[in-house]
Amino acid sequence: MTEREKMLAGENYDPFEQELVDLRLAAAEAVYAFNQAPPSQYSDAIAKLRQLFHKAPDSCMIMAPFHCDYGCFIELGDRFFANYGCVILDCGWVRIGNRVMFGPGVHLYGATHPIDPEERLAGVESGRSITIEDNVWVGGRTVINPGVTIGKNSVIGSGSVVTRDIPPGVLAAGVPARVIRAVTGG
Repeated sequence: MTEREKMLAGENYDPFEQELVDLRLAAAEAVYAFNQAPPSQYSDAIAKLRQLFHKAPDSCMIMAPFHCDYGCFIELGDRFFANYGCVILDCGWVRIGNRVMFGPGVHLYGATHPIDPEERLAGVESGRSITIEDNVWVGGRTVINPGVTIGKNSVIGSGSVVTRDIPPGVLAAGVPARVIRAVTGG
C-alpha cells in the first residue's frame, strides 16, 4: 500500500512521503490564495478553492480564513456553509452532507497520532474519516474528533468537543459532547 492508501484506510502512515508532502503544498497554495483574496474577488477565489476539494458544488460558501491539510479528501454537499476560521484536517475522508452549517471557528480533526510514545517517536500518524450528515448545524468553536459521525438533522452546541458518534435528530453539547434532547423533525 502507498502511504496515501494507508492514511485513507486509517492505518499508520509516513506523513513525510513525497506524494503527501506535494498534496499538502498544493492545498496550502490554494488555501493561501483564497485567504488572501480581497472581498471583491470572493467569487473567483471560492471557485478556485472548490477545485481543490474532491466534491464541492457551486452552492457551497466558505468564509476566509479557512485551512485544510489536503482538500482533495473533502466532500461537501449542496448549500454547505462554513463561517470564519474553519479548519478541516482531512487525513481521512471528510464527508459533509447537504444544508450543513458551521459557526465560526469549527474544527474537524481527521488526523490522529499514536498514544504509544515509541510509535510517536517513529513519526507515524493516522487518519480517520469524519461524516456529517444532511441538515446539521455545528455551533461556533466546536471541535469534531477523528472517526466521528454526526447524524442527520442534529445540532451541536457551541464550544463542544465531539469525541464519539452523535445520532440523528438530537441536540448535543458539552465537553465531551453528550445528547441533551431530541429535536423536532429528527
